[in-house]
Amino acid sequence: MDIVVVGRNTEIADRFRDHLNEKLAKVEQLAPQTQRIDVEVSLERNPRLADRRERIELTVRGRGPVVRAEASSSDRYSALDLAFARLAERLRRARDRQKDRRQNGVAAHALIGDVVPAPAAEAPAPEVPATTAPKQRGEAVESQVGDSPVVVRQKLHEASPMSVDQALYEMELVGHPFFLFIDEETSQPCVVYHRHGWTYGVIRLDATATPNEEPAS
Repeated sequence: MDIVVVGRNTEIADRFRDHLNEKLAKVEQLAPQTQRIDVEVSLERNPRLADRRERIELTVRGRGPVVRAEASSSDRYSALDLAFARLAERLRRARDRQKDRRQNGVAAHALIGDVVPAPAAEAPAPEVPATTAPKQRGEAVESQVGDSPVVVRQKLHEASPMSVDQALYEMELVGHPFFLFIDEETSQPCVVYHRHGWTYGVIRLDATATPNEEPAS
């Protein structure tokens, strides 16, 4: 199992690396098929955010779904403890789901709040030069839009077709409020997302739509 540590706006001391490696070694007990753990350590320099200046993001990659957890604190070691606790809970959830599938032969169905069409965009998004697009899966590329302070971060992910139930499951494992995927039944790009309470929503894009024809002159 490889552990890859990256620091953003900060240096990683050898003492912390040793502590990190010792703590993350426990991941193999919960997820024996883990091949790699990506660790991102970032430092927020804004004094107003001193109570969460240290941020840790942990991403477990293997033959199953990606599992991710993050946390922030005023202390780097505390942030790691919080992030690891969340990661361990999600890994246990993934392990229990696999056990249930083996025992019952079926996956539990998630509750879907409603299915809504994709809303029309009010304004086009800023264009990012094609040359800045990531070329490898998992790669993150940041680009500044023109002379503005706006920074766009792009990532390339694998898009294996899956069911809505599986998409909801993987969304919970990475701890995000939404999850983009390809529906295995319709081959449409879809997004599942959290709604109020314990309900979810699905937005589908009609990928078969054709551009409007230009009017004849």
